[in-house]
Amino acid sequence: MKIGLIGKGAIAGYVRAALEERGHTIGAVLLRPERVPESGAENPGLYVGSVQDLPDDLDLMIDCAGHAALATHGPAILSRGIDLITVSLGALADTQTYETLENAARLGHARLHLASGAIGALDCLQAARTGRMDSVTYVGRKPPKGWKGSPAESKLDLDALAKGAHTHFHGTAREAALTYPKNANVAAAVALAGVGFDATQVQLIADADVTQNIHEIEASGEFGSFRFQISGNSLPDNPRSSALAAMSVLSKLEQTRRPITL
Repeated sequence: MKIGLIGKGAIAGYVRAALEERGHTIGAVLLRPERVPESGAENPGLYVGSVQDLPDDLDLMIDCAGHAALATHGPAILSRGIDLITVSLGALADTQTYETLENAARLGHARLHLASGAIGALDCLQAARTGRMDSVTYVGRKPPKGWKGSPAESKLDLDALAKGAHTHFHGTAREAALTYPKNANVAAAVALAGVGFDATQVQLIADADVTQNIHEIEASGEFGSFRFQISGNSLPDNPRSSALAAMSVLSKLEQTRRPITL
């Protein structure tokens, strides 16, 4: 396949290398216009600053650049009829962004594929929501350095946390996704799979006693109850980025190509 990428960060780098290893061609990398000249020196013509400059023969675009990039570029990509995979699920907490993307996909007869990101058990939530759901709670726990660059810095002295767990956010998934755009995509994934942004409760914790990013879902309802926990490694280049989030992009791509999918 000939694939375009949005972004050039840690997740994009992992995805790009894995795609090339699998024999796919990177046809374009969409960046902010001011970043194109410096990046273009590596491979002239590969880096572009707008959707209109993307090649016409792309099979798919993959967004690895965050909420703002999806909101800015997603509608134009979808309306051109190009399918898009994204890990920036938190952007959908903004109702206007959600509706704009949905309308663009319908207009272009394209699809926006949501990668599961750093969490699992979403299939269980999707099945359970067809019946009565009583509660869904997501708890995100990371080492203090994993919250650097987020609003947690205004609530906790992350450099001074030597031990123990410290909660810096408690609220709905919508509030979490909008307040922590670089850290709460998992909360958004749980909300989209289950009872929605406003009914999903979220707790975010800086824990000096852990070395991995720990994600936990608890849910109960007509189906019964379940608790799921995963301890994930971050990407070497960015402690805020989950290795599994990058892997989920590749998994979603493979799902779109299989004649039989699970």
